[in-house]
Amino acid sequence: MAEYYILTIMAYDRYVAICQPLHYGTLLGSRACVHMGAAAWGGGFLTGLLHTANTFSLPLCKGNAVDQFFCEIPPLLKLSCSHAYLSEIGLLVVTLSLGFGFFVFIVLSYVQIFRAVLRIPSEQERHKAFSICLPHLTVVSLFVSTGIFANLKPPSISSPSLDLVVTVLYSVVPPAVNPLIYSMRNKELRNALKNLFLVVVFRQQ
Repeated sequence: MAEYYILTIMAYDRYVAICQPLHYGTLLGSRACVHMGAAAWGGGFLTGLLHTANTFSLPLCKGNAVDQFFCEIPPLLKLSCSHAYLSEIGLLVVTLSLGFGFFVFIVLSYVQIFRAVLRIPSEQERHKAFSICLPHLTVVSLFVSTGIFANLKPPSISSPSLDLVVTVLYSVVPPAVNPLIYSMRNKELRNALKNLFLVVVFRQQ
């Protein structure tokens, strides 16, 4: 859930930077950044705490071996034999509803961003504006697509190994590639990676 908070904050940052650039310093000053950062960390911590407390209060009667090293909530619910798991399902519904709300906010932000960018007369400025949004869109697409596939894939194609791969894709890969994706806007880093790639290619030849 913390990832949703962060992606939403970043979408708002891009929206203000492109649609209201003259108000950027006011709307996203140091105090606003501290508040948004605290909300992201606090919201993620509270959500995790509620899920952890609720899940570990469930009695398990179908064994205690989970076929995943992430120990996610749905596999744990399958081991429960009590109707108390309904409260955890309710909490999951609330969490998913919040996540859907964040997703709608991100989509609406980018609708406004694209409308503003397409009104820019200069092609060079339009390209610059799109390059600001591209890293964030890449991370959002990776996170949302793998998350949707993990939660909505049909049971017929479900298997422990596939579940594990998908879980890694949406929970580990987006945070891990964030620094690389966002730093690719740095020209010096791009040149360094290009030179490194050329060195590796020539050595193999």
